[in-house]
Amino acid sequence: MISVQKVIRPATVDDAFEALQKNRFATLLGGGGFLRMGSKNITTLIDLSDCGLDRIKEQEDHWEIGAMVTLGELERHQELNRQYDGLLAAAVEEIVGVALRNVVTVGASVYARYGFSDLITGLLALPVKLRLYQGEEVSLEHFLQNGVEGKDILEAILIEKGKCQAGFSSLRKTSGDYAVLNTAAAITGGRLRISVGARPGRASLAHEAMAFLQEEAEKNADLQKAAVIASEELNFGTNRRGSKEYRKQLCQSLVARVLRDSMAGGGQQ
Repeated sequence: MISVQKVIRPATVDDAFEALQKNRFATLLGGGGFLRMGSKNITTLIDLSDCGLDRIKEQEDHWEIGAMVTLGELERHQELNRQYDGLLAAAVEEIVGVALRNVVTVGASVYARYGFSDLITGLLALPVKLRLYQGEEVSLEHFLQNGVEGKDILEAILIEKGKCQAGFSSLRKTSGDYAVLNTAAAITGGRLRISVGARPGRASLAHEAMAFLQEEAEKNADLQKAAVIASEELNFGTNRRGSKEYRKQLCQSLVARVLRDSMAGGGQQ
């Protein structure tokens, strides 16, 4: 059960951070879609809706996605999806339904580091940095592995520009359920990234498979072998959606699929 004593809506990120620091039990509110996934007593709920973090901006060398942008807005943004070959839309389009995607925010999904997140898997296949309130920009991979020290506010997701070919694929037992496994691959600015999530741990890059394909760049790359390498280097676990053995085998099929899509110029399934 969730209980909230007070809700505030600061007008700036400065004010939001000050309120967050003042109360050790204060909690940031993004879209609130997953707020009830536990039991918590919240003395102060800080709603970021008025802090100006709800915009998608094109900059000279990157795209900036505000933390309060919803998954629905991300899915429908034509220029952004043209830039990244439809990868971001593909990564969110199977998440429950339109109503939830119009509420859940990009920043909350990323900051929570959910292991089941389709969005994080898609973003991890791109050259992404996160801008935190306290002035630091960190790679998404570093953030997923280490989190942040103390309290902070995620302001924006920054995606480097570059010609992009991408693919995303996941498997679900039923429509609207969390993925048994999700995968993405993207070639952006000439660099390939392969990410695998819902293992059921947090999404991770398949560095050995990426290195193998980089070495094979001038040859006829063996995509199936790269997929096998990815399945061997990553750790998988068991939950009610699937066993670690099943996920390992599934990884080979899905990674091979997204690699073919990215090499061919895009696709999602």
